[in-house]
Amino acid sequence: MRRTLTVLGITSLLALVGCASTKGSTPLEKRDYTIAMANDVLESVYAKRPEAKAKVDAAAGYGCFSTIGTNLIFVTTGGGYGVVRKKGGGDTFMKMGEVGVGIGLGIKDFRALIIFHDAPTLDRFITSGWEFGADADIAAKVGDEGASEEAAGNIHKGMEVYQITKNGVALSATVSGTKYWLDEELN
Repeated sequence: MRRTLTVLGITSLLALVGCASTKGSTPLEKRDYTIAMANDVLESVYAKRPEAKAKVDAAAGYGCFSTIGTNLIFVTTGGGYGVVRKKGGGDTFMKMGEVGVGIGLGIKDFRALIIFHDAPTLDRFITSGWEFGADADIAAKVGDEGASEEAAGNIHKGMEVYQITKNGVALSATVSGTKYWLDEELN
C-alpha cells in the first residue's frame, strides 16, 4: 500500500509539473506568458483584496506564481512557475514544487501573490526558496462557478501571501514543504 501511494504521488507530481508550466516554444514566449500570468494575478488579487495594492507598492518586491496541486489520500504534490519582481526593476523567473503529507482528496489550480516587505527576505527567497507550512483547504470552483476561500497570511516574517483558487475541487489538511528555484532557461 505504501509503495502504491508513493508511486501515485511521484506520478502525480511529474504530471502536475508538466501541466503547470509556462507556455511557449522559446524563452522569450515563456517569459511573456509568465509576465502576463503575473499581471493577471495582481489584477485578480487587487479586485478581491484592494489593500494588497498599497502593500505591493510599499514592498521591496513581490512574486506571482501559478500552481496546480493534488491531494491523493495521504500524499500532497504540486508544481508551478512564476516571476519575482524587485522594486526598481529586475525580474527573476522561478519554478516551484511541493510535496507533503496529510489527509486530502482533490486537485486545485491556484495563483499566489507573495509580497516581500524587506530586501533581505526577498533575496533569501530567490537564493534559498524554501517554504514549510501546514494548510487546511476547501475549494470547489470551475471557471466563475463555485466557491473557494481566498487566503492571505504570513509564511515567514517579512513575507505575506495572497492565494486565489482558479479551478478545482479539494478538501485537505496537510503539512507540506515547497521549494522555489531559479528557472535556468528563462533567467
